[in-house]
Parts: sequence; structure tokens; C-alpha cells
Amino acid sequence: MPLEQVIQLGRTTLEYAILAALPLLAIATIVSVVINILQVLTSIQDQTVSTVPRLLATAVSAMLLLPWMLRHLAAFTIHLFSDFRPLLQ
Repeated sequence: MPLEQVIQLGRTTLEYAILAALPLLAIATIVSVVINILQVLTSIQDQTVSTVPRLLATAVSAMLLLPWMLRHLAAFTIHLFSDFRPLLQ
């Protein structure tokens, strides 16, 4: 397999992985920023105040976005295996 194909395959894999994880990371970041702003305004510095809502938001969004993420990754896998023969040459 030529080096260009390996690089392209790795790049495509990373793009799909980032695209699948991006909504969860964005939600966790937004919740963290909002909670940190609230902590600064109220001077509450307890670690559980920032951790529990972020975990809950990430878990709920993962449950809601899981079908989309699985469809997206399944489409990539099908595309990868359907074009597998040129990669063997």
C-alpha cells in the first residue's frame, strides 16, 4: 500500500472520529464554562458542583446522540470495507 493511501486513510479516520466526538466535547465544554462562571459569581469552589452537572450533561447528550454517532461510524466502516480492494494493491 503506498504511503499516500495510508496517510489519506489515517486522515479520514481521524476526521470521522473527531466529527463523532465533537458534539459531546462541545456540550461538556459549554456546561463547564457556564458552571465556572456561576462558581466565580457565587464564590462556591466545591469540586462536585462542577463535576456532577458536566457528567450528567455528557451522559444525557451521549444517550441522545448515540444513534447518530453509530450511524456515522457505521457509514464510515461500510465505506472503508467497500473500497478495501484498492488498499491491498
